[in-house]
Amino acid sequence: MKKISLSAVVFIFSVLLANSFLFADDTPKSKFSYSGVYKALAQSQHAFRFDDKTYDDNYVNQMFRLNLGFAPNEFMTAITRLDLAQGWWGVDNALRSVQRTGTGGGSALFDFKDTNFLLHVDQAYVEFNFPNSPVTARVGRMWYGLGNKIMVDNNYDGIQIDLKDVVGKKLTFSWARVSEGVDGLSDIEPEGDGPVAADPRDADLLTLNFHNKTGGLSYDVYGMYYIDRSTRDMTAYVPDMLQFFRARYTPQITDLIAIGISGKYQADKLTVIGEFDYLTGSDDIANTTHGPKQMWDINDGNISGFNAYTKATYAATDKLSFGAVAGMGSGDDDLTGGSGNVNKLRTSGFFYITEIWEDSIMPDEEGISPQGLGAPNVRGYRELENTTALQANATFKPIPKLSLFLSYTWLKATQPIHAWSVVTDIDGNAVDAAIDPDIYADDIGSEIDFNFKYVIQKPLVLGLRGGVFFPGDAAGYLINGQNNLDDPAWELKGYLVMKF
Repeated sequence: MKKISLSAVVFIFSVLLANSFLFADDTPKSKFSYSGVYKALAQSQHAFRFDDKTYDDNYVNQMFRLNLGFAPNEFMTAITRLDLAQGWWGVDNALRSVQRTGTGGGSALFDFKDTNFLLHVDQAYVEFNFPNSPVTARVGRMWYGLGNKIMVDNNYDGIQIDLKDVVGKKLTFSWARVSEGVDGLSDIEPEGDGPVAADPRDADLLTLNFHNKTGGLSYDVYGMYYIDRSTRDMTAYVPDMLQFFRARYTPQITDLIAIGISGKYQADKLTVIGEFDYLTGSDDIANTTHGPKQMWDINDGNISGFNAYTKATYAATDKLSFGAVAGMGSGDDDLTGGSGNVNKLRTSGFFYITEIWEDSIMPDEEGISPQGLGAPNVRGYRELENTTALQANATFKPIPKLSLFLSYTWLKATQPIHAWSVVTDIDGNAVDAAIDPDIYADDIGSEIDFNFKYVIQKPLVLGLRGGVFFPGDAAGYLINGQNNLDDPAWELKGYLVMKF
């Protein structure tokens, strides 16, 4: 007899429970709502480390996401988001590499993404309105984000409270428990001074977002405060506990304050989106090395940074529109001292400018295969980290069912990127990185992208997208530590999408 996994049992039980709510005569009727999306992506990636002889990846992945809502009355709803049978074809329906062979592999690299199970629950929360009140509250695991998803874009456990039409259109306060220490319940502060074996204290995130609209302008003014109390053991939740690699030389965030403003303006044929963020905080871990995977930044304990972003689209005709994108994120001009740079807390990678350079939907965050040079197997920048970008684009719709998008992007490092080399011990194990202070560059490169999509029959869409990235010296220093490899990185991605 075929064994049924625990996740399958949970899913079957959930369906039966929903059925009992909907159809049982002796149970109060709940209004049921659903929506979702299915995506299949056939991807072909080449020379992502700028060497076409060592990087040739062809694979298919899929995502089936289901959003469910159960409303027992007009004031409250229970909401969940499920991902089913999601992952790489030929990988995620098999045992992990470490279980099959005792060795690492493509699936072992992303063991913690949970998509090799039948069911993955991303969100589960209740939302309720207080009768005769402007207050709405949400409690549970849900999405937290600010602006255009440059600084914060992640699912956390916590509480969100909306105050509608009292101060502007909406004022939202949120608290999230980001980390419960060392996977334990204790909050006892370690005794003594200096490093300890384990620090069990928590990490929390507070945000406040003011949303308003006037005429053709809608805007948000927001702030956030993050604190990680568990750094006495020389690790921080960000980035040490994320279970994936970010770009090299990243500060360990002890506390972080950020303020920002974002908005959208529409007038006739013109649409403009913009954002500016300023971040400041501290890194209380006094590292003397960069670590065996070149993970950490060495700094004086102070971290700060900014993001600036604008996107404009002009619809010249019903069939043709032109666009432009400009973005700049701060960087670190000294990887061995001084203050550190920070552009974000944690993101899932849904902020988009280009197909290859910074497009990096994370497998451990949202269950999707690695994409772009910002993926953890390549470790380029994500979002606007130390990146200045200028883009021109155009979209042509010759017929209602067909859309053709083309863009050119010029990319430069905001602060120079230095060459580096790996330092090994006598056994050949990587233990640190050596930064070359005299060799550096700021020319990241340029990229040409396209996206062709055809509506087979609503809501089913078939498409082909991709691009070519031409690396400069700075991109080589960031990815490989050297500039002796300069093959263009390119990608083709065929996709089928159905939303319902």
